[in-house]
Amino acid sequence: MAQNKATANEMAQVETVIGRILQVGVIFSAIVMLIGLVMFLVTGFSGYNGSYVPRRMGQILVGTWQLRPYAIMMLGVYCLILTPVLRVVVSIYAFYKEHDHLYVAITTLVLFILLVALFIGING
Repeated sequence: MAQNKATANEMAQVETVIGRILQVGVIFSAIVMLIGLVMFLVTGFSGYNGSYVPRRMGQILVGTWQLRPYAIMMLGVYCLILTPVLRVVVSIYAFYKEHDHLYVAITTLVLFILLVALFIGING
């Protein structure tokens, strides 16, 4: 009985962490995108010639380092996309702690599918 209560408390803590990850990820992404938008509105320049928008992570990181507004906004979008991926990773840990091997396997498969899709999206 005491172990069930401890497990329930631990699961409640994990659910709180998962919720906090989603909140912080969305807020952080919004702030990064807002910074890029404000820079764009203040300067009137995207940081790139024509209608070019950086889409590869390397280009986005270099553009962010160079303080290019579009690159900063795209970094915010990538952070927003990666937030649920981090949630899946934490869920794997939570299921592992519960000794729920079926859900560990299913959630790991979901993570693998997400990573493959991200890889295809980045390189495709």
